[in-house]
Amino acid sequence: MTITIIEPEDLDKPKTYSHAIVATGSRLVFIAGQVSDDADGNPLFPDDLAAQARQAFTNLGHALTAAGARPDQVAKITIYVVGHRREYLSVIEEARVAVFGDHKPTDTLIGVQSLARTDYLIEVDAIAVLA
Repeated sequence: MTITIIEPEDLDKPKTYSHAIVATGSRLVFIAGQVSDDADGNPLFPDDLAAQARQAFTNLGHALTAAGARPDQVAKITIYVVGHRREYLSVIEEARVAVFGDHKPTDTLIGVQSLARTDYLIEVDAIAVLA
């Protein structure tokens, strides 16, 4: 599997994501939206975006591992944030870096009115490409 990160010279240089990735491989892994649930499906950290973000990204890492994928094989993530405001970016980026380290998959961050449950503040899904 090869992931080639492309940063066009005429675009900004983001700290936590890439503008484009070319991925080659023979197996795709699609990870459903991960939230801040514990192993029993109970939502954790009501009203705490930072803690929910850490848990959602941790859960994403667990799902990747269970599918035989690593964070550095992720080509795309989508982040959904209830009532997103610019000041939320730092806590989201911190949680993201805890899982992805220096790897910067492409991403889309979408502010939404609500998620599947009223106590969820963030949800993250992913697509990985494996050899």
